[in-house]
Amino acid sequence: MKKLIFLFISLLFVFAGCHYPAPNTNVKGMKPFTRDSLTYLYKCHYTFNTNFEVSVDSIRLACLPIEGDSVTIHKGDRVVVADFATHPNDAKDSLWVKLAHSEETQGWLHSKDIVQYFTPTDSISQFIHFFSDTHAVYFIAILMLFIIAYFLRLALRKRISLVFFQDIDSLYPIFLCFLMAFAATLYETMQKFAPSTWQHFYFNPTLSPFHVPFILSVFLLSLWLFVIISVAVLDDIFRQLRLSSSFFYLLGLLASCVFCYFFFILATSIYVGYLFLLIFFFIFCKRAFTGTRLYHYRCGKCGQKIKTKGECPYCGAINE
Repeated sequence: MKKLIFLFISLLFVFAGCHYPAPNTNVKGMKPFTRDSLTYLYKCHYTFNTNFEVSVDSIRLACLPIEGDSVTIHKGDRVVVADFATHPNDAKDSLWVKLAHSEETQGWLHSKDIVQYFTPTDSISQFIHFFSDTHAVYFIAILMLFIIAYFLRLALRKRISLVFFQDIDSLYPIFLCFLMAFAATLYETMQKFAPSTWQHFYFNPTLSPFHVPFILSVFLLSLWLFVIISVAVLDDIFRQLRLSSSFFYLLGLLASCVFCYFFFILATSIYVGYLFLLIFFFIFCKRAFTGTRLYHYRCGKCGQKIKTKGECPYCGAINE
């Protein structure tokens, strides 16, 4: 057991060390502009002609070389990277970036401030930025909605199916939760051990799991698999449960995914998330091998498999 845990953690640490390879700028005949462009792309994760959108209320761009002179751009304004300049004596950041909003509105900014004040205009980057800013609010709202619905259901004294508890006859819901836990663990691993890999992906996003570092490839594959399994989950839920029960089950499943996301993000940040993920994997495997044996009966009315005699959770018929 200890050897498996050590191997699992070691593999994740190895994967976390994966980075985008440095570009080969020593190619014979390469133009200086192309060489500089590749160098800045590797160093800053963006380069000449990269488009950004202001994500804060307003930001001032310095009109160098005149000290104290600046121009202001506002939230939603789009700019393009026009030039780079190195100032070795600058204590904050030696690399400056020239951003152009229009012919009249141009100025310089420290390269490290780009991530804080700007968002790439790519739709995937925009989604990542939006999700990072709002996921907590929406997830808490989903949890609260589920809690209210759950207690309302209890008040009506109606039996409900929940993932992990009184679950439907399907491995897909628990597999979906495991995928969420796995993706959250990989995400936090990249944030802690390979932040430059995630930052490069943020500025140069792709939905393809190919031609990217291994850990990012696994992360993207897990997201694609999450989408595919979600479709299978919906099919199983609406096939096995009545419409009202399906609604409550979906809320419970969303709440479980929310819990897995937050729990494994927090647990991985203090290095115990890998152990919990391994435990979760063993629980899933046990469920996969033994779960089907739990259903010894079928309802005499609807034909669905049930664990015990009594009220059928699918149609409400009494089986004796």
